[in-house]
Amino acid sequence: QVQLVESGGGSVQIGDSLTLACVASGVTFKDYFMGWFRQAPGKDREFVASIYTTSRSTDYTDSVKGRFTISRDDGNNAVYLQMNSLKPEDTAVYYCAASNIGYSRRQTWYPYWGQGTQVTVSS
Repeated sequence: QVQLVESGGGSVQIGDSLTLACVASGVTFKDYFMGWFRQAPGKDREFVASIYTTSRSTDYTDSVKGRFTISRDDGNNAVYLQMNSLKPEDTAVYYCAASNIGYSRRQTWYPYWGQGTQVTVSS
């Protein structure tokens, strides 16, 4: 049974940093492309970042480029999202997702999802 468990969310102020973690079980983690998505109140869930197997490549949505960094630790079956210079518009539930289909921004390519962790950025 595939399980993804996120942690690290919280309430912070503008300009603060947070690191989200997602630990996977039930999969051969090194073979999976990993992604982070988020859903703000009243909005559709959107792509944030993704990382290729072996960390060969990363991809970010424009609004987080230069502020967020995705990384993975295959030895610990974990993927991380380092978030710096947080803004109120980053407030959302953040989900990690795993894909054995391909490296993509498309949510439909990710069969496995975590339960989400809340990030709230306020002034």
